Order: sequence, then structure tokens, then C-alpha cells
Amino acid sequence: MKRAERVGEPVLGDSQYLIRLANARMPFGRYAGSLLIDLPEAYVVWFCRKGYPEGEIGELLSSLYAIKENGLEGLLRPLVGRDPRLAKDRPSD
Repeated sequence: MKRAERVGEPVLGDSQYLIRLANARMPFGRYAGSLLIDLPEAYVVWFCRKGYPEGEIGELLSSLYAIKENGLEGLLRPLVGRDPRLAKDRPSD
């Protein structure tokens, strides 16, 4: 496992990314199949300390850590079950 790089992290204002994060499931381990937002905070903190897996799951867990660390997971809950393809993002400046 490798610590996720912060350089290419998605911007939290990207609604498709937030919907994807709200609906992502843990693909392995004790919590396999659970929504990432339902993972215990201690488990997410463990990944932060030990290193995130490579790829999208590592990016999602890194973002989830920042959200949980700031007590904002309640903002993701209404997005569970939504299709990210239906999100309307603002055009970039």
C-alpha cells in the first residue's frame, strides 16, 4: 500500500465525484461490501496512518478521511443512491 498523492486529488466541489464517493463500497477486508461512508472512523484513520491503497479506492478513502475528520459525512448521506451521471456540475472558469 502506498500513501495517496494529494497532487491529483479531485476537487470536493465536483458533484459527480461526491456522488461516486457517497455510493462507493469497500471492495476488500472486514468491511467488504459496506458503503465507504459507513466505515468506522477508526478504520479510515488507520488507512491514513498506514497508507491508502493505490487507485481510485485510495483516492476515495483519502477524500473520505478529510470529510470525516471535519464532521461532514452528513453532507454525503443524501447522495446515497443517486446516479453520478445525472449530476450537473458548474462549468469551470
